[in-house]
Amino acid sequence: MEVLYERCAGLDVHKQVIVACMRVQREGRAVHELRRFSTMTTGLLELSEWLSSQQCTHVAMEATGVYWKPVWHVLEGSFELILANAMHVRNVPGRKTDVNDATWIADLMAHGLIRGSFVPPTPVQEMRDLTRTRKQLVREVAQHIQRIQKTLEDANIKLDSALSDVLGTSGRAILEALVAGKTNPSELAALASSRVKASPEQLREALRGRVTDHHRFLLKLHLGQIDALEAAVRDVEARMGKALEPFRCQVELLQTIPGVKRTVAETIAAEVGFDMTRFPTAGHLVSWAGLCPRMDESAGKRRSTRTRPSAQWLKPMLVQAAWAAGRKKGTYAQAQFQRLRARRGGKKAAVAVAASLLTAVFHMLRDGTTYQDLGPMYFDTRNKTKVTRRLLRRLEDLGVRVTPVPFAN
Repeated sequence: MEVLYERCAGLDVHKQVIVACMRVQREGRAVHELRRFSTMTTGLLELSEWLSSQQCTHVAMEATGVYWKPVWHVLEGSFELILANAMHVRNVPGRKTDVNDATWIADLMAHGLIRGSFVPPTPVQEMRDLTRTRKQLVREVAQHIQRIQKTLEDANIKLDSALSDVLGTSGRAILEALVAGKTNPSELAALASSRVKASPEQLREALRGRVTDHHRFLLKLHLGQIDALEAAVRDVEARMGKALEPFRCQVELLQTIPGVKRTVAETIAAEVGFDMTRFPTAGHLVSWAGLCPRMDESAGKRRSTRTRPSAQWLKPMLVQAAWAAGRKKGTYAQAQFQRLRARRGGKKAAVAVAASLLTAVFHMLRDGTTYQDLGPMYFDTRNKTKVTRRLLRRLEDLGVRVTPVPFAN
């Protein structure tokens, strides 16, 4: 097999140690040299100096948790770095050692058999950390709200049956009154806003329970945690605004897509980045996001069309935006969603619309163009003959026979 890189290295990265294999092609044979380095900063600098002294040009490593990141930051700029998916460079079973792993990665790198994973530039990585942190904080807020509902249920306070938002203006006032020691249902119901749909009688009945000091302690604890988390979310969003300032135009451009608002646009920008040259086509981007059917065929039969598992950051957000786009009247997204939902169901239709939205994102960021909607009649005008046959067949199923007569031009 042809050797593409004569001087390359493979790294087996762990939490405390790195096993490095330097591979040099000499007179038709490969020579391997192995070294071990610490993952402390001093060890990483020693690794960089050793690779430079060996005149290494390419370095490959596996994406092992977050341990590869400091190695990447130290070596970036000095070598051509390749981050490999561990599933793609798995060795033959029965030969699993750190030395064999590093040697195997180096051999694959030398022959160009490693497909590099997408690693965005540092500004985009920082935005990615911020958007992911915000999502985790918001998720923790939701968990504390659920714990408050559990505590209220234990006290037989049916607040979530009377209010749509337990932490809304009315709900927060009632919870703080409960923490302060008030138990009279009429006094608690009077704290609710006049816009609450539940009647005063329903509110009083929902607030008639048995609240103990134990319940008050838990409610106060969870409310304090929610306040702290919401303050953290505001700090993250303020920091995110500064990080997104150089890319403000691109983020505003993405918000012109149906179903895509500020939060979704920021997540797309942080996860995908703005340099679309990393993806040869829009299909590669859709596949990378896990929004296309997998290829699973044997003996000429298609065994599965399920989408592959993917990270929890981009795909769920796009699917959520697809559900919103499916309700946007007079758009191509709604026409596509309704067309697919009738045959495949809502979940698969949402995934398909999400793939279409990401395809639009690819072209918009690559060409710098605005979103151009194809319109709700796109599928009807694309192939009139096919649509006519489908409608005639539907009429025949209903017991009506129609002879089509085209209009004169």
